Amino acid sequence: MVKFFDHRYNKITTKQVLMASSDTQEGNKPVNTPFARQYRSSLGITWDILQACIDAGVKGIPVFKISQKANISHGVVVENCQRLTDAGMIETNKINRKYIFSITEKGIKFFHELQKFQDLAREINIRY
Repeated sequence: MVKFFDHRYNKITTKQVLMASSDTQEGNKPVNTPFARQYRSSLGITWDILQACIDAGVKGIPVFKISQKANISHGVVVENCQRLTDAGMIETNKINRKYIFSITEKGIKFFHELQKFQDLAREINIRY
């Protein structure tokens, strides 16, 4: 059984999935990585990135951490962070060779509006 955040219902759900037999951690414990994951919409990916930035707080979060927390490839994270930076929802700081992203006030407001939209969509059974 694997727990994951289901954006359609805005809650954590549990699902039984096939596990890769070769995926192991220290002590030969299996890693909980499902073979298949439901595809997310552009809004779902944006929500995950903004959520990771909010969780990080004012200190910001590097690209690889966003990639890990949101379970999105590095390239998709960079592409979407550039779009969010252009829109003024997140700020980019380069420290040494790392890009650190932090959410802006505009991004926080958009995140809350997106959450309201998700609640309404779930209420009337619309998949976004």
